[in-house]
Order: sequence, then structure tokens, then C-alpha cells
Amino acid sequence: MSQTKTAKVRVTLFFILVGGVLAMVAVVTDHWAVLSPHLEHHNETCEAAHFGLWRICTARVAVHNRDKSCEHVTPSGEKNCSYFRHFNPGESSEIFEFTTQKEYSISAAAIAIFSLGFIIVGSICAFLSFGNKRDYLLRPASMFYAFAGLCLIVSVEVMRQSVKRMIDSEDTVWIEYYYSWSFACACAAFILLFLGGLFLLLFSLPRMPQNPWESCMDAEPEH
Repeated sequence: MSQTKTAKVRVTLFFILVGGVLAMVAVVTDHWAVLSPHLEHHNETCEAAHFGLWRICTARVAVHNRDKSCEHVTPSGEKNCSYFRHFNPGESSEIFEFTTQKEYSISAAAIAIFSLGFIIVGSICAFLSFGNKRDYLLRPASMFYAFAGLCLIVSVEVMRQSVKRMIDSEDTVWIEYYYSWSFACACAAFILLFLGGLFLLLFSLPRMPQNPWESCMDAEPEH
């Protein structure tokens, strides 16, 4: 592989590494969405909540506004966090048992785990490709990274549908929501992993023949 291609591959792998870190942060944190109810009176406390793939945290926050809403209030102070019951039966998470579909939460978490698995396998292939005459391992690595990005965006969409159904449910007091920084990390990780995988595949392909009578196997190797 030429020095120019090697430099491009290393830059691409750096962006993929950033995407992998963002994906890990998104999966292990619980700030995908922030929920809040509508206030009926002034000077009330707002029971805001934020949650991720594994658990939900609630906190009561004093609100002093005129629009009777605690929208965009960030839960702070003492929080009550609990893992979803289907992940840890010993925890108390009754709120989610009827405000969101169990299948949505499990699906989003499982797909995110698949994404991390693809990142790990792709990283192993990329690491082994630095050995002598092992550039071909960059091609499967690029595919694993692209698959990781696709799995992550599917998990994001499943989570988005879960939040939407929760807000539309009559069993919940939460009627307002916004997506938080964990959600943004997942979206950014999708862009870096998917595009990084495509560019890595492009850079790792053999040089195309420059003459019409050549085939890819006949072309002279790069120096």
C-alpha cells in the first residue's frame, strides 16, 4: 500500500475510533431522552425523568415559570434511578412497565449490543491488518464498521418510536420530551462509523488497471 493510501487509512481509522467511543458512551449512559409532565399550577415541582437503553432516572425539580411547563428542565440533584424490570427483575421500574413497550426497550438494547460487537470485530481485523502483507483485512474491517453504524441507527429509531408511543400513551403523565446528549452521541457515532467504513473500503481496494488490456490481477503493485 502506498504512503498516500496508508495516510488516508490511518485518518479514516481515527474517525472510526472516535465513532466507536461515541457509540460506547451512548450505549452505557442514560440520557437518550428527557421527559416532563404538564404543570397545572405555578411554583410546582416537576417530576422530570431521563432514560437510556438500560435504566430510567427520575428527579423532582422546582419550576417557576409562566407557561405551566417544565419542558427542557434538566433533572438535577437527588435522583431515583432503577434498571428496567426486564433487565433486572429485582429493581423497581413500574413506570416503564405500562408507559412503554417492553419489546421496544429490549430490541433497542440488543441491536446496540450487536453494534458494539461489530465494532470490536472490526477493530481486531484493523489491528491485524498492520501486519506484513495483511492489507486485505481492512476490507472485512470496513464492512464490520459499516454494519455497526447501521445497527446503531436502527437502535436510535427503535428508541425514538418507544419515546413517541410513551408520550402518546394515556397511562403516563409525561407529555413533553426532548432528546439529550446520549441520543446525539449515537447519531454522531452512526455517521462516523458508516461513512468511515465506506471510505475505509474504498481506500483498501486494489489499484484499478490503468490500461484497457489489464485486469486487476495484472496491474502492477503499488510501491
